[in-house]
Amino acid sequence: MVRFIEGPITVSVPATSANLGPGFDSLGLALALRDELTAEVTDDGIVIGIEGNGADDVPRDESHLVVRAMRAAFDVMQGQPRGLRLHCLNRIPHARGMGSSSAAIVGGIVLARALVAGGQLVMDDEAVFRLAAELEGHPDNVAPALHGGFVISGREANDFWAATSALDPRVSAVVFIPPTPVSTESARGLLPESVPHADAAANAGRTALLVASLAGKPELLPLATRDYLHQDYRESAMPESWALMRALRADGHAAIISGAGPTVLVFTDGPMQPLGDWSTGAAALVARCPEGWTALHLDLETTGARLAG
Repeated sequence: MVRFIEGPITVSVPATSANLGPGFDSLGLALALRDELTAEVTDDGIVIGIEGNGADDVPRDESHLVVRAMRAAFDVMQGQPRGLRLHCLNRIPHARGMGSSSAAIVGGIVLARALVAGGQLVMDDEAVFRLAAELEGHPDNVAPALHGGFVISGREANDFWAATSALDPRVSAVVFIPPTPVSTESARGLLPESVPHADAAANAGRTALLVASLAGKPELLPLATRDYLHQDYRESAMPESWALMRALRADGHAAIISGAGPTVLVFTDGPMQPLGDWSTGAAALVARCPEGWTALHLDLETTGARLAG
């Protein structure tokens, strides 16, 4: 019989950026912008409080994505509480290509596991990852949300896999967040069913180079982030983002569309030292933020979902 912890339990989960240019549906990176979720088991009913992004839009019932993820995890652990009290402090923008849904899913599963006595014995991190990927439908955001850092992931038959890769500590990111969202479904719907073999081959080379660049050759990031598979096809869904990305790349910056967009991410100098001619520094990049947008300079986050305390 499942025994629940009295709680409350708090978990923080990082924002993520997927694709990273050529790494379509396979590369993901955690960013130092974190949602905080707090939950406890109650005798009856669902009570949800929300601060920050989505406070005026997201549901406050069983359809809330964090609650749905928690319920799925409780099912795996074979015990459902009669009630839940949940509070969400949302710092990750919604529908902007920064992994808000993956953070909600991973956070909900980790919360549920922590609320069950011995939950880690029933659900290890690999089980958390598989369930999160199943709920999200793909692993490229949930993998770095859970593990932190830079993760290569994919699907083989009916199972998911993920492997972490090295990150050069000299690298950070500036994100340009537009005021209007773009849904992942609409952006994905613009992609063709097939691409030329030459484009696929070029993308494979850039993806491999991107892994090496983030591990220790950051001066190659502008070259490594060139994409041939998906970004150009999505221009009509986010023309302002596409134009900003192109302008930044023309000036030698490693700019990409974050996930399915519309946020634009640019790799830049980290906390240690300047990297070279390809970057003029984070401050100069932030100054290029379009009117009405938000620019954030973020470290690359090496820690994934974690419990407070």
